Amino acid sequence: MTDKKDDFIFGLRPVIEAIEAGKTIDKIFVQNALQGEIYAELKAILAQNKIRPNYVPIEKLNRFTRKNHQGVVAFISDVPFHRVEDIVPQLFEEGKTPFLLILDRLTDVRNFGAICRTAECVGIDAVIIPEKGGAPINSDSIKTSAGALYNIKICKEPNLAHVVDYLQQSGISVFSATEKAQKLIYDVSFTEPCAIVMGNEETGISKEVLHHSDEKIKLPIEGKTQSLNVSVACGAILYEAMRQKLVKTN
Repeated sequence: MTDKKDDFIFGLRPVIEAIEAGKTIDKIFVQNALQGEIYAELKAILAQNKIRPNYVPIEKLNRFTRKNHQGVVAFISDVPFHRVEDIVPQLFEEGKTPFLLILDRLTDVRNFGAICRTAECVGIDAVIIPEKGGAPINSDSIKTSAGALYNIKICKEPNLAHVVDYLQQSGISVFSATEKAQKLIYDVSFTEPCAIVMGNEETGISKEVLHHSDEKIKLPIEGKTQSLNVSVACGAILYEAMRQKLVKTN
């Protein structure tokens, strides 16, 4: 069965059919210790499509719907997902200078949508998000992005620290935005292949991703309020990067 309002489907057979029909699964929640032949079929299809389920107690599933979910609830995305390993070589082959954005566990749908809108406007080649812990890509995020999510590639990856390592091995510098940085965004060059990392609204960038980054950068703050909304901060950084690129081009 489906619920268009909340962008999710539930039940073993409906979820199987959705995956086989090519629907993009944003998140899937499976009841702990679920058993049975149909679940075994679903489990095999999930593995085949490299979809990682979140195993949760039945109480969490009941919060999504009180109907007979059979131990499975899947959230559907209208936006297709890509892999970083496919995007990066393609960008270099096309003669482009990769310009990427990594969002480390952003949870607010509106922040996510607004950031993707800005990212599309400045020409970001792909937005990279984690498989778990991030905001859902649903009708709300698409609406907040003003439809930009349809026009920008989204890469969903299991381990962002591994992504950072891969980007660096590919010749792409990784800049992490953090208040703990010594350098301002004006002290670094964004004109070469680069990726910018923005962190969670409350806890910032994870220690592992921060440790692997090439540079830590920050925005200047002159007022008494010591931090900006992540969407506003991201916009300021992306437009400084765009400014540098335009200056170099001209």
